[in-house]
Amino acid sequence: MKNILSSVVLFAISVLVALGVGEAALRFKNADMRNYDIEMWRYALELKKRSDDPVLGHDHQASKSATLQSVEIRTNELGLRGGPTPPVVPGQRRILFLGSSVTLGWGVPEKDTVEARLQDMFKAAGDNVVVMNAGIGNYNAERYVQRFLTELTSTQPTDIVVHFFVRDAEKLDAGGGNWFLRNSQLAVTLWIAGSRLFGKSSEKSLVDHYKEVYEPTQPGYQAMLAALVKLKDYAATKGIRVYLAMTPDVHDLVDYKFDFIHERVKGIAEKDGFRYVDLLPAMRNLKPEELWSMPGDPHPNGLGHKLMADALFPALQLPR
Repeated sequence: MKNILSSVVLFAISVLVALGVGEAALRFKNADMRNYDIEMWRYALELKKRSDDPVLGHDHQASKSATLQSVEIRTNELGLRGGPTPPVVPGQRRILFLGSSVTLGWGVPEKDTVEARLQDMFKAAGDNVVVMNAGIGNYNAERYVQRFLTELTSTQPTDIVVHFFVRDAEKLDAGGGNWFLRNSQLAVTLWIAGSRLFGKSSEKSLVDHYKEVYEPTQPGYQAMLAALVKLKDYAATKGIRVYLAMTPDVHDLVDYKFDFIHERVKGIAEKDGFRYVDLLPAMRNLKPEELWSMPGDPHPNGLGHKLMADALFPALQLPR
């Protein structure tokens, strides 16, 4: 019995040492910030917090900063990306962007995001406009509309840009994970590998996945529709102009397969009375190495944000 106990203790110590060495090796390897999955994990750890609102699941921490994927991301007092929210000035246009990590500008310096570029373009045109960035990673339409209605109406926008991405009709889990997933890169790496090997994403193509997501009976799709109606109703009471900017999936813009989503969302925008702006023509035929934030990270880079700003600016200009 004594020998068995010693063997068990020795085995447990060996496993712990091996796990510790694996964790240390991964952290050393990922110190260059080139591992997309780990940088997203760090984003959740350093800039996000759990939300008491079950619809949101998580929220940005206010007035925080972190360098992620070699780019600084800072949040202000409202959890928006950037500096302090400017006070309301009579006669000033205030454009608020709602969206997910593309809207946030993941992997893109703050000055190169679509919001910052539009701010500069309006300034150069002599217009008194403030552009605010309410993007949060791993949000969908249900979440970012809910966040606006419960947390961000104090920004008093005159215009709202729904920076819609193809996955914004998906139903998202609250997330959070367990202690190991929150604190161990090794645990996260193993979990991601297992999810990709055995999860739903391995069972169907991306096209099939999105066709299922946009089935009218899907709960995520229904939640998206309901959220946009809530936004429409609120905007109508405040005289807010709403634009829906349809952002393409950038995995393959040469042989693009998601036009059916753009047509569906265009119909929804028209039904809700939103001005529809399709960003696909501005990016179509670009290759991943031209547009991706980095290899393995299919978020638009600075060029992608420039193209989006160039496409949006004419649509956002008001008649003089």
